[in-house]
Amino acid sequence: MAIFTGAGVALVTPFAADGSVNYSKLGELLDDQIENGTDAIIICCTTGESSTLSEEEHSEAVRFTCEYVNGRIPVIAGTGSNATYTAIDLSVKAQADGADALLIVTPYYNKATQKGLIEHYSQIAAKVDLPIIMYNVKSRTGCNINADTAAWLINHVDNIVGIKEASGDISQIAQIAHLTNGELELYSGNDDQTIPILSVGGRGVISVVSNVAPAKVHEMVMSYLDGDTKKAAKMQLDMLPLVDALFCEVNPIPVKTAMNLLGWDVGGLRMPMTPMEPQNVERLAQAMKDYGLKLA
Repeated sequence: MAIFTGAGVALVTPFAADGSVNYSKLGELLDDQIENGTDAIIICCTTGESSTLSEEEHSEAVRFTCEYVNGRIPVIAGTGSNATYTAIDLSVKAQADGADALLIVTPYYNKATQKGLIEHYSQIAAKVDLPIIMYNVKSRTGCNINADTAAWLINHVDNIVGIKEASGDISQIAQIAHLTNGELELYSGNDDQTIPILSVGGRGVISVVSNVAPAKVHEMVMSYLDGDTKKAAKMQLDMLPLVDALFCEVNPIPVKTAMNLLGWDVGGLRMPMTPMEPQNVERLAQAMKDYGLKLA
């Protein structure tokens, strides 16, 4: 059984005025996502500014989310690191704190060979019982999981069950699906490629757009899976200008700006992330209005 099918949200981490994690606001966001049909919560991921959370904040955010969601939908904890032992520590803690699954990004900065990736993921998987989704996002990490490497891990390590694919390489993604004989839990990591990835066997998306339009992303995915491919394709194409605006600066700068434009008051960003350029805020606001979102 898949960890989830449909639309999972790569949730922002709200900050209070003093820069601390705003747990009251996080609870509000979680309720809103669940009420609007989101199928899984991904906490402490790239969009959640995990790289600037302390290990203590990371564990507390995972623990709070698991307790607050209380089994309503799956909670997937981002526990990746460029240091294997750190990823193991974060993963073990997330399991203890109640996570249903783990999302583990490839090692960044120091990167890894394909052999190194096999060792990295295998060692993490050996220390936990939770299902693991690998996260392939070469544009941020400088490290790509080749199709045969992904297939080897999914076919040989029991609790490595899926991949969030944000390489942008649809040919590679199709090859991974081919090599895993239908056993792969494949999720789009790019909001503009959700329907193409569903077409080669994907189960859903881990979405940034779901922060601002959870019901529509869920509807798009389920329309495709329910067989209304024409509707799903139109929804994908209609979403593209918003997707472009949400990625006109480095994620999560635009999506956090968008949340604040909607009145969510999720706070600012942690350095080295800086406020969005005024001309890009204007572009983002217009794209949101054109998509039918109501600004505060």
